[in-house]
Amino acid sequence: MTEGLHSMLLEHRGRRPVVPESAYVAPSAVLCGAVVLGEGSRVLHGAVLTAEDGEVRLGTNSVVMENALVRGRADHPALIGDAVMVGPHVHVNGATVEDGVFIATGAALFPGSVVGAGAELRINSVLQVNSRLEPGAVLPIGWIAVGDPALLFSPDRHDELWAIQRELDFPGTVYGVPRGAGMREIMARQSAFYGAHRDDRELPLA
Repeated sequence: MTEGLHSMLLEHRGRRPVVPESAYVAPSAVLCGAVVLGEGSRVLHGAVLTAEDGEVRLGTNSVVMENALVRGRADHPALIGDAVMVGPHVHVNGATVEDGVFIATGAALFPGSVVGAGAELRINSVLQVNSRLEPGAVLPIGWIAVGDPALLFSPDRHDELWAIQRELDFPGTVYGVPRGAGMREIMARQSAFYGAHRDDRELPLA
């Protein structure tokens, strides 16, 4: 362990992280609230697993690599299966990830999305809200998956992508507001929501 540095375990909304003896949490990682780690799981340096008002669960022998963010939400907990690789700088926000999935550096998974078993999300790919990537599918570098079941789009096909994406209710799913709501309304709600962290309490390490 780096001198002067320790894993931060935080109680949030009255819930505490659960870390089995066989798991490893790096000294600079943060677990906040209702986070449950599986046996043999690993959370590496700079990673943040935060259960806002919904759970985060990490399965057996799954690894969350450096500087990744995994966020659980009330309507969309972050549920990560067994033998899953969550790569560096990945963003898993209220998504379900089934067993044996590989998520490469910089990929983003949005609330309500589901990744089928054995799928691969390659570097900087995006799985949009309320979209489902089929088991064994490969989402190429920088591509976007949208819909249920998801169709795959290269970034230059925005108009085709938007025709599907606009029906998936990103503002309602992520921010709880209708499409067209202004940033003042959205950010007032976000400020109130994240203000719950003012009452977080750091827990002693076992």
